[in-house]
Amino acid sequence: MQWEGITEFVYVAENEGFTRASRKLGISTAQVSRQVSALETRLRVKLFYRTTRKVSLTEEGQLFYQHCRGVLDGLDNAERAITNLQSTPQGRVKLSAPVTFGEQQILPLLNDYMLQYPEVTVTAYLTNQQVDLVNEGYDLAIRIGKLADSSMMARRLSCRTSYVCAAPGYIEKHGKPGKLNDLASHRCLTGTLDYWRFSQQGQFANIKVSGGIQYNSGYGLVDAALKGLGLVQLPDYYVQQYLDNGSLISVLDEYRVAEEGIWAVYPHNRHLSAKVKTLVDFLCDNMG
Repeated sequence: MQWEGITEFVYVAENEGFTRASRKLGISTAQVSRQVSALETRLRVKLFYRTTRKVSLTEEGQLFYQHCRGVLDGLDNAERAITNLQSTPQGRVKLSAPVTFGEQQILPLLNDYMLQYPEVTVTAYLTNQQVDLVNEGYDLAIRIGKLADSSMMARRLSCRTSYVCAAPGYIEKHGKPGKLNDLASHRCLTGTLDYWRFSQQGQFANIKVSGGIQYNSGYGLVDAALKGLGLVQLPDYYVQQYLDNGSLISVLDEYRVAEEGIWAVYPHNRHLSAKVKTLVDFLCDNMG
């Protein structure tokens, strides 16, 4: 069935005139008349009795109006439902985030968000691997550092800084490195990578390090550093509290890499749902 003329027909029927209907619709009277006439031609039936003073429905027009009014009501309800869905945060959000940062920063904020928006539920998957948002059905991912996937939308939430640091006891015993070359004579506690990242004369430098301990756990590396087992390079959310209270001392500060961005990444969608938009806004407002 073609839809041309349906809305105009209903407005004429309800306003008992073409001129009043055109004012309500914001179009010309001639256009309303053409649409209704074309509808009558297509249906092969007369819908209105027309006089110079009054427009009224024929018997066929009355029957057709009852059906059309129900259809338009249904369309209005469908539009309101979609509008409400877009304006009121509700439904499930599927999110990915790095493991430790997710545990320390993201999950507590998700809990706070759901207190504010109780109609939203969140499924969070913590992994240090980069997930495929589209194919794996994710609404959102939290990523740190340089973004490689330009097909995604991204919003900067905050930033992080990585420090090379050691316990005062270790520095007292082994000395404080002053240059990157000095790392070769120090015990360097490593994670999944066997090199550390630095900035040297405006360029990134990856310096290979070793020291007898290699953990894929930031907490394990922090504990080892606190116990004087060596130097460690870790993001601020692992070590900031220990730097603040003097349990760890930052070294090689002049070679520290500039702050790295922490990003909310989501599939390109001009009509971003209210649940994702408000969650991204919330994270941005509360991550400092």
